[in-house]
This record gives sequence, structure tokens and C-alpha cells, in this order.
Amino acid sequence: MPRTRSLAWSELKIGVLGIIALALTAALVFSVGGQAGLFSWQRIKLKTTFDDVRGLKEGAVVRLAGVEVGKVSDVSFGDKGVDVMLEVNDDMQSRITTESTASIGSLSLLGEPIIDITPGRGGTPIPDGGFINPGRSPSAISDVAASANRGLEEATRLLESVREGKGTIGKLFTDEQLYREINAFVGAAENVATQLNSGRGTLGRLVQDPAAAKSLEASLANLEAITRQINAGEGSLGRLLKDDAIAKSASSAISNIDTLTDQLNKGQGTAGKLLKEEELYNRLNSLAGRIDSLTKALNDGEGTAGRLLRDQQLYENMNAATNELRGLISDIRKDPKKYLNMRVSIF
Repeated sequence: MPRTRSLAWSELKIGVLGIIALALTAALVFSVGGQAGLFSWQRIKLKTTFDDVRGLKEGAVVRLAGVEVGKVSDVSFGDKGVDVMLEVNDDMQSRITTESTASIGSLSLLGEPIIDITPGRGGTPIPDGGFINPGRSPSAISDVAASANRGLEEATRLLESVREGKGTIGKLFTDEQLYREINAFVGAAENVATQLNSGRGTLGRLVQDPAAAKSLEASLANLEAITRQINAGEGSLGRLLKDDAIAKSASSAISNIDTLTDQLNKGQGTAGKLLKEEELYNRLNSLAGRIDSLTKALNDGEGTAGRLLRDQQLYENMNAATNELRGLISDIRKDPKKYLNMRVSIF
């Protein structure tokens, strides 16, 4: 009888251990397959497409707003890239809408790739077998490394250009002439600063001499006073700016000038005819031509007047005749009876 009870207790222990093993197996299946992993009929299938899946494999985790909601069921090449089939819990269907996007993420910085789905704020839920628009995936560590590599290459080329003396910075490091010019400029600036500090020159006196500063302040005060008087309409400039009568007079003068200019352009008046009439211009031109001809003839000694200007003998003869005539007139005045002798005879 005791032996029989012992065998029953051994069999009971084996049964308990079997139940525990089945429970552990079920828990393991649930942990590997995701939530409700044994109940695949409670999931919906969705599809998306990527140009590069970055090592994404079947069985990868699918997350919605960071929460695990499914897994990747298939990864294969398609017509427009790499097609990825997803299995998602059906109770999440209302959160995955036409405004949702799918992107390739990572469990950690160096972890395996997963699918991240953004929940839709609007739109309509995607049906079973529908398509999720792919979104922009965050940069992977390889992309960061490639970008860093390109940056290092650019920095290397820049340093090579500097060493070869290319560009402004390269010339600054390699051109001795530029170095000397910059050094001379710095020395000149230092000399100017020294002179300012010692009170030399106009700026130096202005900085160091209180009298010069006061004189400048007085000049600025006078300028301010003059500006205030002008704004108040005082003085000639102030009246010119503020007095309406002067403004009207200036406007009238400008109007008269405009009228005169308009008359000249229309050919009215003597000046206008001189500017516009061709006949008057030709007559003046002809008169100028004749005056030029007459002047040329006089200079060449042609004609009486020209010979009088150019012939020395004729000038001397005329001068002698004038002297003789002057002497005759003088003699007549002295003794008129000698030259004015009148005889009267009666027949």
C-alpha cells in the first residue's frame, strides 16, 4: 500500500513538470512572435517599399509610435524597389491611416533594423493588404560615417590648397610679400595709434586736448543753432524754406523759364527764330562768310582799304598830303589876304 502511494506521487511530479514546460514554451513563443504571436489570424497584412532596406530581415520588429505591434513577414525584390510585407495586430488598424508612413529604424544605435510606423492624425484606416507610404528614414551609422569621411576629404583638400598657396588664406600663409605688406600695415596702424595717444595731429589733439574738444563742441552747437533757425524760418535760408511767398516767387520764376524755353523750342521771337528758322541761319551764315572774305581781302592788301592797310608807300603819300594840307590851312589862317585876294571890276 505505501509503495502504491509513492508511485502516484512520482507520476504527479512528472505531470507538474510537463505543465510547467508547456507554459515556458508558450511564453517563449509569445516573446519571439510578439504580442498574440500564436494567433496570426488576429493580424492584418500591410505592404511598403524601400530603395534600400539596410539589412532588414524577416521577423524584424514592427513598431507604431515606438510600441511593438507586429513583425516583418517577408522581404523581397519588387518592381519599384524592395517590397516589405508586415503583419500588424488588427486592433492597431484604426491608428494606421493613409497619412501614416513607414521607415526603417533601429532598436539601438548599432542594433538590427526594424520598421517604424507613424500613427495617422487623420485620413482613413488602411485596409488589410493595403500599402503604407514609405517615409524618410533616419540616417544610419554608415551614412554618418560616409558624411564624416567626405568632410575629412574636403578638409584634406583645403589644407592642401593652403599649403600650395591657393586662395586668400593660402597666400596669407605662403606669400612673403603679402606677409610683409600686412606687417607694414600693422606697423602703420600702431604708429597712428601712438600718435593719437601722444596728441599729435588733428585727431590726436581732438582726443587729448580738451580745448580742441570744446571748440568742436562749440562748432556743433553753432551748427545746431543755425539748423534750428532755418527750421524756424529765420534768416534768408529759413525764409527760403518756410516763406510761402518766396516759394511762390521761385515757382513763378521757374514757370517763366519754362515758358521761355517752350517759346524757344517753338521758334517764337528773335532768339527762337535764330534757333529754329533755317533761312535766318543761312543769312547770318552768309553775312559771316562775307565778313570773312572782306577781312581776308583787307589782310591780303586788296582794294583801296586793303592797300591803305598794307601799302607803305600809299600810307606815306597820304600822310605827306595830310601834312601839306595841314600846313596850307595854317598859312591861310595866318595870312588870309594872301590867298583870298578878290578883285571887282565894272565894265
